[in-house]
Amino acid sequence: MLSKSKLAAAAVVVAAILPLSACGGDPTSGGGTGDASSPAITIGSANFPENQLLAEMYAQALEAKDVTVTRKFNIGARELYLKALKEGSINMIPEYNGAFLAALSPKGEVPEGVTTTEQVDAALKKVVPSGLEILESSPAEDKDTLTVSPETASKYSLKTIDDLKPVASKLVVGAGPEFKTRYQGLVGLDKVYGLKFKSFKALDPGGPLTKAALKNGQIQVANIFSTDSTIETDNLVVLDDPKNLFLAQNVTPVIEKSKVKGDVESTVNAVSAALTTEDLTKYLAEVAVDKKSYDTVAKEFLDDNNLG
Repeated sequence: MLSKSKLAAAAVVVAAILPLSACGGDPTSGGGTGDASSPAITIGSANFPENQLLAEMYAQALEAKDVTVTRKFNIGARELYLKALKEGSINMIPEYNGAFLAALSPKGEVPEGVTTTEQVDAALKKVVPSGLEILESSPAEDKDTLTVSPETASKYSLKTIDDLKPVASKLVVGAGPEFKTRYQGLVGLDKVYGLKFKSFKALDPGGPLTKAALKNGQIQVANIFSTDSTIETDNLVVLDDPKNLFLAQNVTPVIEKSKVKGDVESTVNAVSAALTTEDLTKYLAEVAVDKKSYDTVAKEFLDDNNLG
């Protein structure tokens, strides 16, 4: 794990991370020569740093196998990049299996009793849109959380999401705009936990705006991703989710079926298998602490795991 000093530096730097389009070189650049058995692939990413880093890892690993890769990173929230997948403007994206299942389920409600990685993947395979498939899920997981400051946790004796019920009407919750209408967001928090907050503040998905608003008191509850190193550096309190609103969220690539040829599947699966939750935290913090580009950090991970 990261040292306290390094994590502390991450907390300072993370708020100043440049927009994704400014990081890691040209996001539309390609590489590799390709061949008849390894099709050209356009890889997309969501609009937050970790997803771009993951997309770059998969892109470089495929390029090392002579697959031609085009990058279309920083597309936006799931609602936007799923449309791009269905339309074919991108062919692959790193997803998070539980969140993806919720997005594809009626009203965002997943089948009862589905919480573990294996259960989520089995359910997901039944609802993946025609023409797409999921590859193997990684051990690496990044979950949505409801997180509060230590002061708020102490003031209201908060340890779990359930504990928010008697005080939610006094608190402002902040997250990316899409959190307001997602089942794994305000909709589910109301239905599963009975939470009705004072108000919702649309910020960014687990990003510097959300964390700054939590720190300065503009919001009291934040949707922050579990691999964010500032949780530790700022002594933030992640509230337990006893009713499993936020399912297993393992990194799970989604790909167009027609692109699963040659070395593509084995290469992508090898990257996923090597990736751990600790890696996600470590390498993402390197981007923030050391100001390395996404492509540099992705190459470092691949080299460290003999995948380049």
